[in-house]
Amino acid sequence: MLKIITGFLLALAFLATAWSQELDLNKASEMELDGLNGVGPALTRQVMNERLKSPFKDWADVSARVKGIGPQKAKILSAQGVRVQGLGFEASPSASKK
Repeated sequence: MLKIITGFLLALAFLATAWSQELDLNKASEMELDGLNGVGPALTRQVMNERLKSPFKDWADVSARVKGIGPQKAKILSAQGVRVQGLGFEASPSASKK
């Protein structure tokens, strides 16, 4: 019985860490981007094409270079764990200047 309880607790801990993982927009795979709510194949292609030119510096850079990612979409993506240079949208220095 102790093994079952321990296994269950370990499974819960694994699921909690999997759900809370951050996803760097500069390193995310096509599948990872497509798996996000609010991101379809067209937006994924735009993100991937723009980051081939150069990595995103911050959320303002993403918004300027990727049509379809404005403040509202950035908030939605950030809430799902998407980060740019380790920062969520609200924590981004350029986002707080606005």
